[in-house]
Amino acid sequence: MKILISDPIEQVCVDLLTSEGFIVDFKPSRPFEELRGMISDYDALIVRSSTQVSSELLSVGKKLKVIGRAGAGVDNIDVDAATRRGVIVMNTPGGNTVSTAEHTMSLLLSLARNIPQANDSLRHGKWDRKKFIGTELLGKTIGVIGLGKVGREVAVRCQAFGMTTIGFDPLLSAEVAGKAHIELVSLSEVFQRSDFISVHTPLNDDTKGLLGDKEIAKCKTGVRIINCARGGIVDEAALRRGLESGKVAGAALDVFEHEPPGEHPLLKNPKVVATPHLGASTEEAQEKVARQIALQVADALKERGVSGAVNAEAIQVAMRKELQPFVALAEKLGALQAQLMRGQLRKVTIACSGSFVTQATELITAAALKGLFSHLLTEPVNLINAPVIAKEMGITIDEERESDHAAYTHLVALTYQTDVEKRKFAGTVFGNSQVRIVQIDDYHMEIHPDGCLLLYKNVDKPGMLAQVGAELAKASINIAGLALGRDKPGEKALTVMNVDSSIPIQTLQKLEQIDGVFEVRTAKL
Repeated sequence: MKILISDPIEQVCVDLLTSEGFIVDFKPSRPFEELRGMISDYDALIVRSSTQVSSELLSVGKKLKVIGRAGAGVDNIDVDAATRRGVIVMNTPGGNTVSTAEHTMSLLLSLARNIPQANDSLRHGKWDRKKFIGTELLGKTIGVIGLGKVGREVAVRCQAFGMTTIGFDPLLSAEVAGKAHIELVSLSEVFQRSDFISVHTPLNDDTKGLLGDKEIAKCKTGVRIINCARGGIVDEAALRRGLESGKVAGAALDVFEHEPPGEHPLLKNPKVVATPHLGASTEEAQEKVARQIALQVADALKERGVSGAVNAEAIQVAMRKELQPFVALAEKLGALQAQLMRGQLRKVTIACSGSFVTQATELITAAALKGLFSHLLTEPVNLINAPVIAKEMGITIDEERESDHAAYTHLVALTYQTDVEKRKFAGTVFGNSQVRIVQIDDYHMEIHPDGCLLLYKNVDKPGMLAQVGAELAKASINIAGLALGRDKPGEKALTVMNVDSSIPIQTLQKLEQIDGVFEVRTAKL
């Protein structure tokens, strides 16, 4: 079998695959047309971040069985297209955890002691010791937002410097956090108490602009902010205003909303320490992911087992087409939970009813957890590692099976419990492929779980829908679908709308001001 490596990678990857008996062609940085012309000869493709593995490239790679990404992100790979073609896509998500955590500490220390600025000053012939007086870490509080693998590694290293470590994560249990000597607090408390704030969350609709003007206003005067996660989590314009006002004493950035950032105003601010996305750029990390992806690809091609796969379970499901819509339903239920959930997650219960889906309860549970975690974690989540992540986070997962249901032939129900609420979402599949959400809490309705959703409760009286519709019309938001649910006439009702585009925050605020409208929320499925 032949393997093509199309991006620069450490020699250990080539050596390991060659020793396994594969023919390995190392041809990095080739133009797309050249790559397209040669890919049909190969059984596996190994890439880093440069090669764009598009559906067009996959359509030509008729022999491809495996695509290996030496690194965590698979943004440059069309995973859906690969899945449809039965190609396993795998990555090495844990290979740069330590390097990213250490780079975070490098920036934190540089920020605290003004090291880059002092170095630059000295190189220009100055000896200005008073100008670069720093601050000690001992006794200071570090607030870590996002306590996945990298966030927890950062916390451990901060503890070695005598820092008090507090953190926010909607998934991590207090028990697991306690074992790591991290005090689990609310996001608001992180802002209020921290001397240093380090973010380690994924970038999505919920975390974009997570640190903006309002959040910075809650912080201590003199707070220092570090971002080694993703550009856009910290609102760069708000950060600039915080630095200029003196509210923020300094910032350290390894990532930017647009990379490379070009002539960015933050790069001209003397209070900012910046690096060009170097979190994973260590010899050890590069060596580790090169070795890891070689072993994973070899194991998959020689049918010794599949590890680090992004879509291997999905490929197995594709062999049973009748299960696909139920897996999609479970993922949507988990994604809905992630976007509506309030508080610290304690427990998730997946209940499957009907003889058909009860046989696949473990798979349905994994799909629901994948939908949940994909919105809340930085590391890649798939059907294989989602249950493992839940265990690592200390989340209790229960599975329930019922042979039949009073109202539906098959039903998948997700119930979650946090420290402040308990909610239930349930859905079914009509015919062979019509996925529907049929219950939210005690409200029964029929919802198409696709695209942008607007959810709100309202007093059950005439005119409520018209007032909401009028505000949406002013914002040129088109209503594509509508579902209503209520317990009794005159009491609170639940309305769920499918809309054709995202709803601006200003419009949501106007909806909340309508007398009789409550709990306005949005979700994307």
